[in-house]
Amino acid sequence: MKHALPLLIFLLVLTTWVARAQQPTLYFPPTTAAGSWATTTPQSLGWCQPQLDSLLAFLGRKQTKSFIVLKDGRIVVERYYGTYTQDSVWYWASAGKSLTATLVGIAQQDNLLRLSDSTSYTLGQGWTSTPAAKEKLITVRSQLTMTNGLDDTPPAPCTADSSTPGCLLYVADAGTRWAYHNAPYLLLQDVVAAASGLSFNQYTNQKLASRIGMAGRWVQGTYYSRARDMARFGLLTLARGTWNGTPILRDTAYFRQMTTPSQAFNRSYGYLWWLNGQTSYKLPGPQQITFAGPLIPTAPADMIAALGKNDQKIYVVPSLGLVVVRQGKEAGDVRLALTSFDADLWRHLMAAVQCRPLAANKATIGSEAQLYPNPASNSVMAPAIFGAHSLRLLDATGRVVKQQPAATTESLVSVASLPEGLYLVQWLTLEGNILATRRLLKQ
Repeated sequence: MKHALPLLIFLLVLTTWVARAQQPTLYFPPTTAAGSWATTTPQSLGWCQPQLDSLLAFLGRKQTKSFIVLKDGRIVVERYYGTYTQDSVWYWASAGKSLTATLVGIAQQDNLLRLSDSTSYTLGQGWTSTPAAKEKLITVRSQLTMTNGLDDTPPAPCTADSSTPGCLLYVADAGTRWAYHNAPYLLLQDVVAAASGLSFNQYTNQKLASRIGMAGRWVQGTYYSRARDMARFGLLTLARGTWNGTPILRDTAYFRQMTTPSQAFNRSYGYLWWLNGQTSYKLPGPQQITFAGPLIPTAPADMIAALGKNDQKIYVVPSLGLVVVRQGKEAGDVRLALTSFDADLWRHLMAAVQCRPLAANKATIGSEAQLYPNPASNSVMAPAIFGAHSLRLLDATGRVVKQQPAATTESLVSVASLPEGLYLVQWLTLEGNILATRRLLKQ
């Protein structure tokens, strides 16, 4: 018996050592402009070239400018379309929110601010039009989690980016609702700048960009950079805030909080990062509707994502060691975050990574059918269901407003001409039997 405990400790240590030894070592490219970025081939990873070719052709049809895939830090795929090149610069849109979240974590570890601080502590009282007691409730964490309680549909002439006090109106106490609101987010950059005594560009470059070889610039709250700069930030995130052994975001507790559900209202949202694999999600918009299921069912469950308007994407998948970057124009519905493009991209990419026929990833059973995006403004993708012959849409009164044949893969259903509101989408057999019914919000 007295030998059992030392043996158990030895086995635990050995198991930990073996597990660490089996984990792939991340590669980090040089931070100098003259350094080259190591590559690896899809074939060496067991990926299938025909499916990869299909993905690249799909991206070309979707107004893509750049597309990069890293595996454990090495470039597997790098493709530029049209006149766009490796040195071209494009905007991140709201994908830059995730960069801001990382910088807030760095500011907290430098003792420049605390997430529990009232935003008024830095910006001064009266930065909103809410009563003083309500304004005091808004904290740095409220801004990170989109739970500030401010009106996300301000009246004209205010816009989503209007951050003057007259455009920041009270709806609910901070921490009691989730609503995607750009204006309070943009003021978070002012909080970091005021706390550090530097411009937000200076803080970004000193604390993060120059340390990982990332070249970019904030212009009126939006970050602009090359595709490889986005990939560098994705790789930093894959390495949990460490670059080639050097901690950039040292606060491991903050990183965990940033990349896990940050509040109970939208489980698919961390600190300005979108989270896959959760049981439900909300999307930008005034409807406050909770949708069941994961954000992008065709992607790995542990994926986190920086999502920007017009389909600017940084996806990070720890379980597969992947970083995926896409720049370009609008590829799915015109939305601020999730579009039908996300599901399509990952359906193509996983077919290449897992080396399986693309069609095998398209059909589903009725209980798993999901519409993407939902809500939708122009069109919605309806997955193929085995045995489905047609699709129909019913309005709130039960009237059929649209019917079309069901495709053998995914069906593209146009809803652009339909009035805003709730609809039912039904998959029907040849005999007219209903295989599945899903709710769709048109906005």
